[in-house]
Amino acid sequence: MNRLFDRIFQTGAPVWLCPFRPFFLLTAAHGVLAMAAWIAFLSGLLPLPDVAGGAVVWHAHEMLFGFAMASIVGFLLTAVPEFTGLPSIPRRRLHLLVALWLGGRLAFTFSGELTAWPAALCDLALLLTLIASVAGPIWHQPDRRHVAFIYNLLALLAVHAGFYAALLGGHDPMPWLRLSIGVLMALIIVALSRISMRLVNDVLEAQGGESAPYMARPPRRNLAVFAIAAYSAGEFLLPGHAVAGWLALAAAAAIANLLNDWHVGRALLQRWALIPYLVYVCMALGYALIGLGRLSGNEMTSAGEHLLVVGALGLAVLIVMAVAGRMHSGWGLDHRGWLPLGALLFVLAALARAGAGTPYAAAAATAGLHAAAMLWIVGWSLYLAYSLKPLSGPRPDDRGGCDEAAAVVEAATP
Repeated sequence: MNRLFDRIFQTGAPVWLCPFRPFFLLTAAHGVLAMAAWIAFLSGLLPLPDVAGGAVVWHAHEMLFGFAMASIVGFLLTAVPEFTGLPSIPRRRLHLLVALWLGGRLAFTFSGELTAWPAALCDLALLLTLIASVAGPIWHQPDRRHVAFIYNLLALLAVHAGFYAALLGGHDPMPWLRLSIGVLMALIIVALSRISMRLVNDVLEAQGGESAPYMARPPRRNLAVFAIAAYSAGEFLLPGHAVAGWLALAAAAAIANLLNDWHVGRALLQRWALIPYLVYVCMALGYALIGLGRLSGNEMTSAGEHLLVVGALGLAVLIVMAVAGRMHSGWGLDHRGWLPLGALLFVLAALARAGAGTPYAAAAATAGLHAAAMLWIVGWSLYLAYSLKPLSGPRPDDRGGCDEAAAVVEAATP
């Protein structure tokens, strides 16, 4: 235990070598602990938290701005230096970012006593510091290829500020949380378009292909992002209106169209291609369920949103952390069976939670909710078990910091 404490908490420990290391660990740990607490609250094992906005707001906010935000910070602070060729952020700023994230989680949990002001200050300062760290390097690139990340971060900042303004003003903050789901889905598309071309083309090359035909085409990607933004704005401005149903179906169609880029033959069955592909499948199904429910009069917004958050977001975070966390810690890609098993657990969790949110499964809703939570907890526990050493320990190679391991996807990937 003392060795683990020293490995993680000493300022010179390997866990501080690169920003993704502490934030990926925090992402997975938060995914386990926050969900376990939520089920304990619902089961009566723990009293419901006295938080501003109520327990449901706490649960939704922590999934989106606790769990997801930690992974975003870790990914961008590692990816942007790689994109731009600039050094990583200073270690003191990394310590500050971790402290702000932790402070935000504690402050929001105790916001019933503290008010939401301390949580707002921590969470918004975290986003502002992240934007200040990555916006300059991205903007000053000659081609500005990655400027979409800046736009997404600014949108997240605006939505999170709106959430806290509503909360502090005594208004319903849930519309802002629903709006943030759309921003996160757009961010997933932007991020996966960069990662997927490397992963899928490496698989194609390893399988003996003469060329790398996979391209994440901007027109399809931009159309999908626009459709998601249109639905999110429509739902925010006209809640419950039928037009939001049509816009949700349009988003589903645009994302399904995006999947056409992925049909590259048997290479799609490899984990490095299949898991990102399933991200888009869950995303398309989520928006389709929302749209069909809205237009048919059978309210299924909650079911669709959980397909987006548990399925699309969960799988996206998993594949990003599994790839970046291994490659940039010097270990290379992990070909063991835990990764496809973890992906399967998240797909099953998404389906179970979506099923519990439909009017057709009202009798089994509690069982579905508990099953989804347990699958989620087991999935992130698996990630922690197999990633703790790479994320908290020294590099096994002679490279330093965030340098990528010299490893490729092999054709014999299990």
